[in-house]
Amino acid sequence: MTDKHDHRARKRFGQNFLHDHNVIQRIVHQIQPREGQHLVEIGPGKGALTQEVLTYIKHMDVVELDRDLIPILQAELGSQLTIHNLDAMKFDFCSLVEGETKLRVIGNLPYNISTPLIFHLLSLRHCIEDMHFMLQKEVVERMQAGPGSKTFGRLSIMVQYFCRVEKLFIVPPGAFTPAPKVDSAIVRLVPHEQPPYEVDSVETLSKLVAQAFSQRRKTLRNSLKGWLDEAAMIAVGVDPKLRPEQLSLQDFVALCNQYCRLPAENS
Repeated sequence: MTDKHDHRARKRFGQNFLHDHNVIQRIVHQIQPREGQHLVEIGPGKGALTQEVLTYIKHMDVVELDRDLIPILQAELGSQLTIHNLDAMKFDFCSLVEGETKLRVIGNLPYNISTPLIFHLLSLRHCIEDMHFMLQKEVVERMQAGPGSKTFGRLSIMVQYFCRVEKLFIVPPGAFTPAPKVDSAIVRLVPHEQPPYEVDSVETLSKLVAQAFSQRRKTLRNSLKGWLDEAAMIAVGVDPKLRPEQLSLQDFVALCNQYCRLPAENS
C-alpha cells in the first residue's frame, strides 16, 4: 500500500496539503454533503477533505492533475471515487452531469491558477449548483469587494454578476503542509438563477471591465476612450470623471449595453 506521507508537495502544482482536522470538519459542515448529491472535488491531494466528505455520501468524482497522487487516492478511497487524472483548467465539468442533478464543486484550489480556474468554472455555471473553495484570503476579498474598495475590480464584478459570494471563514497557514506565506479563506459561490441585471453580451462586459481596470487610476473618459464617449456615458447615468472602482456592477452593465447598442460604425 502506498504511504501517503511519501508524497511531497510540488511547487509547480501549487500544492499545499490541508491537514488540520478541525478546519476540515468546519469546511464539510459548511458544504453539508447529502446522499443523492453529485460532488466533484478539484485537487483532492492526499484525500484529507475527500475522506471527510465520503463519510456523508457513498461516491464522488475528483479531478487531480498530479499522477503520483492517484495511487494514494486509489489505495485510501478507491472504491468510492471516480478519479479524473486531468487538468481542471481544461476539463469539461458538465460532462459529469447525469440527469437533472447539478454538480456541487469543492476544492482547495492551487493559488497559482485559482483566478483563471474560477473563470473557467463560471463559464460552466449552468451545470453547477454551488461551489465551496479554499482560496488565498486576498482573492476571496477581491471577489466580494464592493464599489469604492481598493480591491474592487474585474474579478469582483464578473464573479458577482454570475454568483452570490459569501466568505465563510479564514484558515491560517498552519493548517497546511507546507504552510503558505498567507492566510486562506473558504468561500461559497452560488450561481444566480437569473443574473442581477440583463447584459447584452457577457463577453463584451468582461472585455469592457478589463479595459477599465487596466488603467484603474485613470478616469473612465480616458480608460474607455475608443469604447464610449462622454455623452454615451452620461446618457446612462455614469459620470465620465469617475474612476472604475467608483462604479457599481449595475453601472458597468449599463455601459456595456450602451456600447453593444451603438451603431456599428461607432462601436
